[in-house]
Amino acid sequence: MSATALEIRPVDWLKSDESQAVVEVLNSYASHAVGGGVPLSSEVRANLSAELAKRPQALVLLAWLGGQAVGLVIAFEGFSTFACRPLINIHDLAVLPKFQCRGVGKALMAAVEAEAQRRGCCKLTLEVLEHNQHARKLYAAVGFVSYQLDPAAGSALFLEKKLA
Repeated sequence: MSATALEIRPVDWLKSDESQAVVEVLNSYASHAVGGGVPLSSEVRANLSAELAKRPQALVLLAWLGGQAVGLVIAFEGFSTFACRPLINIHDLAVLPKFQCRGVGKALMAAVEAEAQRRGCCKLTLEVLEHNQHARKLYAAVGFVSYQLDPAAGSALFLEKKLA
């Protein structure tokens, strides 16, 4: 794949093909073991694009190759109280299996970083499954490291509490 053939741009929520592409690429990711191995529910497929479009802090970029959406990144602007500046948290990075290991993920990460710099962000954050070595290799290659305030206190852990 030539670098000039790949186009990365924000989703235009008014274009139904772009809204649908977000759902299709994310569903492919969710269906894979590293995405949980369960396709998106019909409720999520029906409402995801509209809900993301309502959130001004959402940053959704699609990677296009030859008119086909081949990858996406869904991120959200947050705020670092310690730096008193915005940050971008990458929530989902997905590349269709047929297009993996071809530079799409790296290009999406570069696009998010460029947007974060444009917004004056102090950092990018993300979570990754411990055994997802493919993703961890990509993230390390683009400069991500474990989060620590003080090495003596250890690395940060990602925790969740599901709500009804």
